Amino acid sequence: MTNPTRIRRRFTAQQKAEAVELCLQEGLSCNAVAQRLGLPSSSLARSVRQTRIDRGDAGPREEGLLTSEERAELNRLRKENRELRREKDFSGWRQRTSPRSSCRREVSPDR
Repeated sequence: MTNPTRIRRRFTAQQKAEAVELCLQEGLSCNAVAQRLGLPSSSLARSVRQTRIDRGDAGPREEGLLTSEERAELNRLRKENRELRREKDFSGWRQRTSPRSSCRREVSPDR
Protein backbone atom coordinates (compact mmCIF):
# COMPACT_ATOMS: atom_id res chain seq x y z
CA MET A 1 0.00 0.00 0.00
CA THR A 2 1.33 3.49 -0.76
CA ASN A 3 2.13 6.02 1.89
CA PRO A 4 0.36 9.37 1.23
CA THR A 5 2.97 11.34 3.21
CA ARG A 6 5.87 9.98 1.17
CA ILE A 7 7.44 12.50 -1.21
CA ARG A 8 8.00 11.43 -4.81
CA ARG A 9 11.68 11.55 -5.67
CA ARG A 10 13.06 12.43 -9.09
CA PHE A 11 16.05 10.67 -10.61
CA THR A 12 18.26 11.93 -13.40
CA ALA A 13 18.86 9.99 -16.58
CA GLN A 14 22.41 9.30 -15.43
CA GLN A 15 21.21 7.81 -12.14
CA LYS A 16 18.76 5.58 -13.98
CA ALA A 17 21.45 4.47 -16.46
CA GLU A 18 23.81 3.58 -13.62
CA ALA A 19 21.11 1.52 -11.90
CA VAL A 20 20.39 -0.33 -15.16
CA GLU A 21 24.09 -1.04 -15.64
CA LEU A 22 24.28 -2.47 -12.11
CA CYS A 23 21.55 -4.92 -13.04
CA LEU A 24 22.99 -5.87 -16.41
CA GLN A 25 26.74 -5.94 -15.79
CA GLU A 26 26.86 -7.29 -12.25
CA GLY A 27 23.95 -9.64 -12.71
CA LEU A 28 22.05 -8.30 -9.72
CA SER A 29 18.28 -8.58 -9.63
CA CYS A 30 16.18 -5.49 -10.18
CA ASN A 31 14.67 -5.83 -6.71
CA ALA A 32 18.10 -5.93 -5.03
CA VAL A 33 19.37 -2.87 -6.91
CA ALA A 34 16.09 -1.00 -6.37
CA GLN A 35 16.23 -1.60 -2.61
CA ARG A 36 19.88 -0.60 -2.43
CA LEU A 37 19.32 2.67 -4.32
CA GLY A 38 15.81 3.45 -3.10
CA LEU A 39 14.23 3.19 -6.54
CA PRO A 40 10.83 1.73 -7.39
CA SER A 41 11.55 -1.82 -8.58
CA SER A 42 8.87 -1.77 -11.30
CA SER A 43 10.31 1.29 -13.06
CA LEU A 44 13.84 -0.11 -12.81
CA ALA A 45 12.68 -3.42 -14.29
CA ARG A 46 10.97 -1.55 -17.13
CA SER A 47 14.18 0.40 -17.84
CA VAL A 48 16.28 -2.77 -17.78
CA ARG A 49 13.89 -4.48 -20.20
CA GLN A 50 13.95 -1.50 -22.60
CA THR A 51 17.76 -1.36 -22.46
CA ARG A 52 17.93 -5.05 -23.35
CA ILE A 53 15.60 -4.43 -26.29
CA ASP A 54 17.71 -1.48 -27.48
CA ARG A 55 20.87 -3.59 -27.31
CA GLY A 56 19.23 -6.49 -29.14
CA ASP A 57 19.52 -8.86 -26.17
CA ALA A 58 15.78 -9.26 -25.54
CA GLY A 59 14.89 -11.91 -28.06
CA PRO A 60 13.81 -12.31 -31.66
CA ARG A 61 12.52 -9.25 -33.51
CA GLU A 62 9.33 -11.11 -34.47
CA GLU A 63 7.95 -10.64 -30.95
CA GLY A 64 7.04 -7.04 -31.77
CA LEU A 65 9.50 -5.44 -29.35
CA LEU A 66 10.32 -1.86 -30.29
CA THR A 67 13.58 -0.05 -29.62
CA SER A 68 13.45 3.37 -28.01
CA GLU A 69 13.99 5.05 -31.40
CA GLU A 70 11.21 3.05 -33.03
CA ARG A 71 8.87 3.77 -30.11
CA ALA A 72 9.61 7.53 -30.35
CA GLU A 73 8.92 7.48 -34.10
CA LEU A 74 5.68 5.56 -33.57
CA ASN A 75 4.52 8.11 -30.99
CA ARG A 76 5.42 10.98 -33.36
CA LEU A 77 3.47 9.38 -36.21
CA ARG A 78 0.45 8.72 -33.99
CA LYS A 79 0.44 12.36 -32.90
CA GLU A 80 0.70 13.53 -36.52
CA ASN A 81 -2.14 11.18 -37.47
CA ARG A 82 -4.37 12.61 -34.69
CA GLU A 83 -3.66 16.16 -35.87
CA LEU A 84 -4.42 15.32 -39.50
CA ARG A 85 -7.71 13.63 -38.53
CA ARG A 86 -8.65 16.66 -36.46
CA GLU A 87 -7.91 19.00 -39.40
CA LYS A 88 -9.91 16.75 -41.76
CA ASP A 89 -12.89 16.67 -39.38
CA PHE A 90 -12.77 20.44 -39.00
CA SER A 91 -12.65 21.08 -42.75
CA GLY A 92 -15.59 18.70 -43.27
CA TRP A 93 -17.56 20.48 -40.56
CA ARG A 94 -16.80 23.85 -42.18
CA GLN A 95 -18.04 22.63 -45.57
CA ARG A 96 -21.27 21.29 -44.08
CA THR A 97 -22.07 24.51 -42.23
CA SER A 98 -21.19 27.02 -44.96
CA PRO A 99 -23.99 28.46 -47.13
CA ARG A 100 -24.41 26.68 -50.41
CA SER A 101 -24.03 29.22 -53.15
CA SER A 102 -23.67 26.54 -55.81
CA CYS A 103 -27.31 25.46 -55.33
CA ARG A 104 -28.73 28.69 -56.73
CA ARG A 105 -29.81 28.65 -60.33
CA GLU A 106 -28.86 31.56 -62.41
CA VAL A 107 -31.59 33.09 -64.49
CA SER A 108 -30.61 33.81 -68.05
CA PRO A 109 -31.17 37.41 -69.23
CA ASP A 110 -33.32 36.40 -72.20
CA ARG A 111 -36.09 35.00 -69.97
